[in-house]
Amino acid sequence: MDRNMHAGDHDNSGEMHYYSLDTIQTATSNFSDANKLGEGGFGPVYKGQLSSGKEIAVKRLSIKSKQGLEEFKNEVMLIVKLQHRNLVRLLGCCLEGDEKLLVYEYMANTSLDAFLFDPKKCRELDWDRRINIVNGIARGLLYLHEDSRLKIIHRDLKASNVLLDDEMNPKISDFGTARMFGGNQIEANTNRVVGTYGYMAPEYAMEGLFSIKSDVYSFGVLMLEILSGTKNSGFYQPERAQSLLSHTWQLWNEGKGQELIDQTLVGTCPVPEALRLIHISLLCVQEDPNVRPPMSTVVLMLGSKTINLPPPSAPPFTIGRLLTSDQSSTTATGTGISISDQSSTGPPTVLPSQEIISWSTASPAT
Repeated sequence: MDRNMHAGDHDNSGEMHYYSLDTIQTATSNFSDANKLGEGGFGPVYKGQLSSGKEIAVKRLSIKSKQGLEEFKNEVMLIVKLQHRNLVRLLGCCLEGDEKLLVYEYMANTSLDAFLFDPKKCRELDWDRRINIVNGIARGLLYLHEDSRLKIIHRDLKASNVLLDDEMNPKISDFGTARMFGGNQIEANTNRVVGTYGYMAPEYAMEGLFSIKSDVYSFGVLMLEILSGTKNSGFYQPERAQSLLSHTWQLWNEGKGQELIDQTLVGTCPVPEALRLIHISLLCVQEDPNVRPPMSTVVLMLGSKTINLPPPSAPPFTIGRLLTSDQSSTTATGTGISISDQSSTGPPTVLPSQEIISWSTASPAT
């Protein structure tokens, strides 16, 4: 790589910044275990500190990825153009030898799931904070779908992909499965289904068909998790329901929606407001994508207590039974960008877990 593509700290110009490997090794104490924040299919993530004192998070992409250098650089240049307060900011990258490193802003409070599903930490998520998190995620999705210079379908929205800053503000992260749409494109089809079981819309999980309404569905599931403190993946109550969605639907139709509210919030949250949010969630997870509201409408509904909400139709109960493991599969097909050398035909296939930066610049994938 050209020497002039290496540099030290980020200059906050909003443009892509290239870091030298020496800079990243120094920042992370040579990728020491003490600095390791976690590890996924893409490889490990490390906390680092630049010479300026700025804290960063470094994703060290697996060398098993077959994405080429030029393709990787083009992908990163797309992602860096996304700037929104509710999206994790990509500061830059490092490309030296076999190393492919992504440098992100560091989030002090890690991910939403670390708080939401922890019996002690969940108490830090009071009603106001949960409302702020829901609204922030909604605004971030709206930006991706409609307000950015690119039209982006995230495809893997879930609690672990929402990071929290030091003030508990939410930021959507991990765009490894995202797809960019053309200006007039409204949906696409793929025979490689990627994402996380339990959050996938039925038309995507079963037919490989995805659109902005796929993200709306995932957002609805996530809202129910935030309101209930219960994880949809693996939810099972044989005496009543087999998924969080079916459980919610039963309670809603029995006039017992308040029973869904997280017990740590009982007595401190306004029940009518909580029921309204459950109503909005059910609108988002309707089985027919055509009747799910777009995120622009969702944001309006969240911001108003006077807008009349239509009655929801039933969610897809079968997804709760069939897709309950919390495993992520992240890959993409398109213009020379794929982690698989095998092309496939027939029904959609869920690939093994692998998290990489991979954006398709093509029209519907095949």
